[in-house]
Amino acid sequence: MVATVLYDYWRSSASYRVRIALNMLGEDYEIVPVDLLARAHRSEEHLARNPQGLVPALDIDGRMLTQSLAIIEYLDETRSAGFLPKDAAGRARVRALAGAIVMEIHPVCNLRIVAHVAELTGGGEGGRKAWMQKFIAEGLRAFEAMLGTGDFCHGDRPGMADFCLVPQLYNAHRWAVDLSGLARIQRIARNCSEIAAFAAAHPDRIGPPPSQG
Repeated sequence: MVATVLYDYWRSSASYRVRIALNMLGEDYEIVPVDLLARAHRSEEHLARNPQGLVPALDIDGRMLTQSLAIIEYLDETRSAGFLPKDAAGRARVRALAGAIVMEIHPVCNLRIVAHVAELTGGGEGGRKAWMQKFIAEGLRAFEAMLGTGDFCHGDRPGMADFCLVPQLYNAHRWAVDLSGLARIQRIARNCSEIAAFAAAHPDRIGPPPSQG
C-alpha cells in the first residue's frame, strides 16, 4: 500500500518540482489529480489539505506538507537525499538559484495572476503571451548569469535548483520564450533530460485529469 500521496496538477511547475524530487529518491507515491481548471483546488476537501488552495500538497510520514521548496527540503533532510550541498555557502547558493525561479519568475507568471492582469487591462491572449515572454525571459537571463560552468546548477549532480529550472523551462517552451544566448541553461536542461527521474516527472508523462482528457 502506498503511504505517500501527492496532490498534483499535471502542468503545475510547483508540482513538477516535487515529482522530480520524489522520483530522484525512488519514493513510491500515488498521484491524486487536483483539477485546477475545474476549480477543485478551491473545494473544501482540498482547502483542508492546503488552506491556500494551491498545489502541490504532499501527504507523507503522517503529515501534510505544502509549498514545493519546503517539501523538497523536508525530503532532503529526512531522507539524506543530497538535494542541497553540505556546506553553508553551497546551500545558500542553491537556495538563491531556486529562489530566483520560485520567488521571482513563478509568482509573476502564475496563470491566475496573468489572467487577472489580462482582465484588468483587456490584453487578451496576445497580452498574456507577451507578459509571459517578457518576465520568463528576463528571469532566465538573470539565472543564466548566476550559473557556473558545471553540468548542473551546482556541482556535478542535480539538486534543488535543477528541480526548479526544468519545470520553468517547460513553461518557457509552452509560451515560446526566446532562449537564445542561454547556453548554460540549455546544457543543464540537456543533462537533466537524460535522467529517468526528470523524464518520468514531465507533464506529458503525467497527462491531464480525466475531466480534461
